[in-house]
Amino acid sequence: MAPTERVTVTLSSDLVQGIDRFERNRSRFIAEAVRRELECRRRQELLRSLQDPHPEIADLAEVGLADWGEHLPPDDEELVDLAAGTPVNWVEGEGWVERPR
Repeated sequence: MAPTERVTVTLSSDLVQGIDRFERNRSRFIAEAVRRELECRRRQELLRSLQDPHPEIADLAEVGLADWGEHLPPDDEELVDLAAGTPVNWVEGEGWVERPR
């Protein structure tokens, strides 16, 4: 469990009454609401960065992964032994399932 810190938050009485209607533990309710809001803001920030990427990143994105891979030195191709792994497929509801060779 992550360490906790005590903070003082001032809320209007109607908000406190609304919380009390649904949850006995105000701290848990507020922590969950804050987690959701932080996740929402992280997603918004990611979307904003995808819509207006840094110029250097935009240049890299235009090159594309396939083009990047084609320009790797031949020595780097030996970093991964494709025959050594186990082929898998993602199956909804089951997860990763081994694929027949």
